[in-house]
Amino acid sequence: MATLRPILLVEDSPSDRELTLAALARCQIANEIVIARDGEEALEWIYSRGPWKGRDPTDPAVILLDLKLPKIDGLEVLERLKKDPQQRHVPIVMLTSSREERDVVRSYDLGVNSFVVKPVEFDQFFEAIQDLGMFWAILNEPPPRKSQA
Repeated sequence: MATLRPILLVEDSPSDRELTLAALARCQIANEIVIARDGEEALEWIYSRGPWKGRDPTDPAVILLDLKLPKIDGLEVLERLKKDPQQRHVPIVMLTSSREERDVVRSYDLGVNSFVVKPVEFDQFFEAIQDLGMFWAILNEPPPRKSQA
């Protein structure tokens, strides 16, 4: 059996983090959930820098990325990862409360795999996260990581 890849949740809102974690737990996803509270922390984890130096370099099954983040915003994180030949294959879901057309267009222009607007209603939010978790962590088959030469 293949090793489960972690899910990287990049979210600065404590309440949205807790709801997301609860929804993923409810659908019994066994993947480790790694939390980054801003874009800088997300990039440190991806590139095994700072407090993440020496971590197992396994790519995440998916990155659930908020758009509006402190330090480095979600669009910049997305752009950096999709320009990196070693990271561009990692699925990224923009998970945001923004309904602005320019955010949707810019995200897709930069290579996002999916753009999901966080539902305002609790039950709908919960269901959306469960659906995302099930698809990206269980159903989706990511490409193998290319070796670094």
